[in-house]
Amino acid sequence: MTTRQSGPLSHARTRACLDDVPAAAPLPPHGEHTARPVVAFATDMAAGAAIAPHAHRRGQLLHATEGVMLIRADSGSWVVPPGCAVWVPPQSLHAIHMAAGPVAMRTVFVEPGLRPGLWHDCRVMQVTPLLRELVLEAIELPMDYPLGGREERVMQLILDEMERARALSLHVPMPRHGALAACCRSFVDDPSQDAGLASWAQRLHMHPRTLARLFLRETGMNFGAWCRQARLLLSLPRLAAGASVLEVALSHGYDSPSAFTAVFRRSFGAPPSAYQRNRPAQGRRGSSASISL
Repeated sequence: MTTRQSGPLSHARTRACLDDVPAAAPLPPHGEHTARPVVAFATDMAAGAAIAPHAHRRGQLLHATEGVMLIRADSGSWVVPPGCAVWVPPQSLHAIHMAAGPVAMRTVFVEPGLRPGLWHDCRVMQVTPLLRELVLEAIELPMDYPLGGREERVMQLILDEMERARALSLHVPMPRHGALAACCRSFVDDPSQDAGLASWAQRLHMHPRTLARLFLRETGMNFGAWCRQARLLLSLPRLAAGASVLEVALSHGYDSPSAFTAVFRRSFGAPPSAYQRNRPAQGRRGSSASISL
């Protein structure tokens, strides 16, 4: 696994951009080639660090007990705040960016086909208190933990909790259409810019109705819903870095913090302040969690 520094929004790219990045160095054997079908380990990453595009033979659950991860794959981008995790299926090419502050990454590798109930595409899931504690327990176990005892039961219970976890809509699908993808990347780089269908259609030399149909076909979302989703998800790293609600609202295209807060609460079930980096550490084992969900 190799790390490199990259811009905070380099995750928002299509498959073509992933293919342009040189392949990462061979991954370390832990987690991928162990005798046990489920293993867990901890990795602490610096703010702004990135893991180059790569794929694993096994499925991978990525959970951050501290910090915000930005995951990009060929089908789109996912924002993963604390309290959530992303499931990356086996053989899925993906890259990871650490946004705002340092990230305490906790990873669970799962042998392919072990649980048919696990998803076949990338998904962000809610991490229940039980699942969080199980993962924290699992990273303390040796890679060659004994079978038939408590250690194996912990791993099996992790799989049970993963299968029943609730999927969350923390995904920004990216179009494959070249010109439209360029406009979407520009919007991700500056979410305060105009989000009008007519102005985008003019830039793309299309009729607005043509653009609306193209957008729905390419992303599965209508234009307005995509812009709202992108703005909300891109606000999470800024909030995690400690920016004020007013600053985040204005820099993400909202006229007032109250308008931003109303949309945010409808989408995430909590106000933006719940995601700000101003809460004391919580949880056991020395995790300096900086976001309260």
